[in-house]
Amino acid sequence: MDYAFHVYNSVAETGILLALQKLIKNCDAPPVALCIGSDLAVGDSLGPIVGTMLKENGFCGYVYGTLKNPVTAKEVKFAGDFLKKTHPRSKVIAIDAAVGEETDVGLIKVSDCPLRPGSGANKRLGKLGDVSVLGIVARKSAFSYSLLNLTRLNLVYRMAERIAEGLCSFSRQIEETSRLELAQV
Repeated sequence: MDYAFHVYNSVAETGILLALQKLIKNCDAPPVALCIGSDLAVGDSLGPIVGTMLKENGFCGYVYGTLKNPVTAKEVKFAGDFLKKTHPRSKVIAIDAAVGEETDVGLIKVSDCPLRPGSGANKRLGKLGDVSVLGIVARKSAFSYSLLNLTRLNLVYRMAERIAEGLCSFSRQIEETSRLELAQV
C-alpha cells in the first residue's frame, strides 16, 4: 500500500503520520530511521538532511544517516545485517531521495515495502526497511544521476522538513503509548 503527499500540501506531515500508523502496527520497540544518501549531490541529500532534523527535533528512536555521518551506498551493503542484529524488535523506516515521472516531482511517498537505494542511479543494492519513505526530487531520465546535482535545495529541504515532522510525531506517539502501557502494568 502506498500513500503520497505533495511537499506543498499543508497536511503532508499529518498524512505521513497517519500513513505510518496504518503501516506499522504493534511497534514494541523504538523505531529506527535509516536515512540514506550523500551530501555530495543536492538531490541525494534528502536522507541525511532528514536524519539531521530528526536528531535535532527529538526523534524518539534511533537515527542512522545524518549530514555529519551519512549512510551512503558503501554503508548500505552492511546496514541490513547491522540493523537486524542491533535492533531486532524495532521497525526500520528507510528514507531516501528518488527520481520519478515529471508529474511526480515533489511527492513524498510512504510505502509498506522496503526500498532499494540507488535504483535511480542504476545501482544494484539490497532492499532495506520495513517501511519506506521516498521523496521524488527529480524526473527520471538516462541522466538521472546528473539531474540529482541540478535539483533545487529548496525542494529537498522542504521535503526533509515534512518527512522529519511526520516521523517525529509518529515516534512520540509510540513512546507515549509505551509509557501508558507500562503505567498500566
